[in-house]
Amino acid sequence: MRCTSWLLGSALFALMSAAQAAVDPAVMDRPAPTPIRASKIVLVGDSTTAVQGGWGPAFCARHVTSFLTCTNLARGGRSTYNYRAEGSWALAEAEMRMPGYAQTWVLIQFGHNDQPGKPGRSTDLQREFPDNLRRYVREVRAAGAQPVLLTPLTRRQFADGVLIDDLAPWAEAVRTVARELEVPLVDLHARSRAVVQALGPVASMPLAQAAATSAQVSAALGGTTVGAAPVAGAPVAQNNAATEPMGQAKVAFDYTHLGPDGAALFATLVTEELARQVPSLRTLLIP
Repeated sequence: MRCTSWLLGSALFALMSAAQAAVDPAVMDRPAPTPIRASKIVLVGDSTTAVQGGWGPAFCARHVTSFLTCTNLARGGRSTYNYRAEGSWALAEAEMRMPGYAQTWVLIQFGHNDQPGKPGRSTDLQREFPDNLRRYVREVRAAGAQPVLLTPLTRRQFADGVLIDDLAPWAEAVRTVARELEVPLVDLHARSRAVVQALGPVASMPLAQAAATSAQVSAALGGTTVGAAPVAGAPVAQNNAATEPMGQAKVAFDYTHLGPDGAALFATLVTEELARQVPSLRTLLIP
């Protein structure tokens, strides 16, 4: 019995010695680890940025390196007022204050739901909308993060071949606040308007979430876009309040929300402008 135990012990010792001898010497000679310097981007805004119907998902999936965490907190139907009122801004602030990141940027894009005609969401353009933006900027900086303002993505509605620029006053208000508070500005409104106008009413239709109806395509061929046809009668202009509801955008054709092609196009524009306006982000972005 004593002999058997001795033999087993010798065999075990031999196996351990062999295993130890087989270890790669490089494993025993590792340099001291260098801590990573990861950063973060937080997206704040409405459905044109959100995970369904916006450019945000394509931006986070295709345009940031593994050293830039991308968190999309944009939500459909939100304005500068109700995004804060419902508590979404508090969640964004928590993300800004999360330790461990070298830098945190917060991209803020509103305008669509601040327009009149959206009960519980609309804000006053002259005072409340810009004041809300100013407050967001101040609080981002107070949290130790860096704000970036974005002008609202254009809608893709046309009249006689000319893009309807119904968001121009809200875009200009964002520009004014950016100049006043010296905040980097991604002028997505200007860039998206130029692209959509160049495409025209028909070629811009595939940017939507679903296919247009034959009546909508027919109208667009004449230069003027129309909404869905009522139960009876001819199609009419898109009702933006109805097609931009609270909550996530439903998967349907409209001139506001984005499908995969639209998200890819406008996420690329955002990336280009962001690299231009925030040079410190360039090495963390993928064109």
